[in-house]
Amino acid sequence: MTQGAAGFIVVHILGKAYRVPAGLTILGAMEYAGYRLVRGVGCRGGFCGACGTIYRTRNDYRLKVGLACQTVAEHDMYLAQLPFYPASKARYALDELQPNLATLVRLHPELPRCLGCNTCTRACPQGLDVMEYMARAMRGDIAGVADLSFDCIMCGLCASRCPSEQTQYNVALLARRLYGRHLAPKAEQLARRVGEVAACEFDADLERMAALDAKALKGLYNARDIEA
Repeated sequence: MTQGAAGFIVVHILGKAYRVPAGLTILGAMEYAGYRLVRGVGCRGGFCGACGTIYRTRNDYRLKVGLACQTVAEHDMYLAQLPFYPASKARYALDELQPNLATLVRLHPELPRCLGCNTCTRACPQGLDVMEYMARAMRGDIAGVADLSFDCIMCGLCASRCPSEQTQYNVALLARRLYGRHLAPKAEQLARRVGEVAACEFDADLERMAALDAKALKGLYNARDIEA
């Protein structure tokens, strides 16, 4: 199928050609083509990772990946979505774990097989340095993994391209959980505020606010003290 009328392109969705307006995202192109998406679609803002997509463009041997809600459709694009990637997922009780390399390797025994090929980094739609946080995982640097993987949206595209069959995003999730439970400094302000709530110190203020109308609530909100 040729490109056709000006302003339209041809995309191939699951092997079938469709003519769609130029400028649409992959998600928009699929919906314009008549697909009713009940899986592989979520926030539409690049945050949830539900719309991982694999595609190729004509005359390019490379297999590419992206989020369907963020990637603009191209003429002669051949695409298929990965609404769920069947990666291995460890089961554990977080309180029973130690934040160290032994824990990472026990729960993810594939970790030492990492080839350092950087395919995972090239596949990441968030632009994360996935290979670097995997290298830190292999050194037992839990805090480093948690920091570098903080913006991971669990789309699974890194694992879909990995030649050593790693599940990078699950390794990163475990590291973030270990860091948060065992290594991160305790938030004294949070503990203090929880105690204040438990002591019912805000009940009178909440009752007073509940009696206000929408205009008064907006005024109260706009006049609030904001910490520097």
